[in-house]
Amino acid sequence: MNETPRDETPRDETQRDETQRPAPKPGEAPIANEPLRPEDFYREGDCIVFTAAYHLRRGYCCNSDCRHCPYK
Repeated sequence: MNETPRDETPRDETQRDETQRPAPKPGEAPIANEPLRPEDFYREGDCIVFTAAYHLRRGYCCNSDCRHCPYK
């Protein structure tokens, strides 16, 4: 029997909650079209190093072995 529990309504897969956004790809800003903030990174030679503040705002680990990853 595939009955829907009474407290849950069936949800069409095409419907999305407005607060849900797809996770950004590694290297993208946490929210598309949002510029990086000064506290999000610093430069080390030619490299950009993302800070823990950036990673926390992004909300997930990208598994790139980032120096300041708070999710390790």
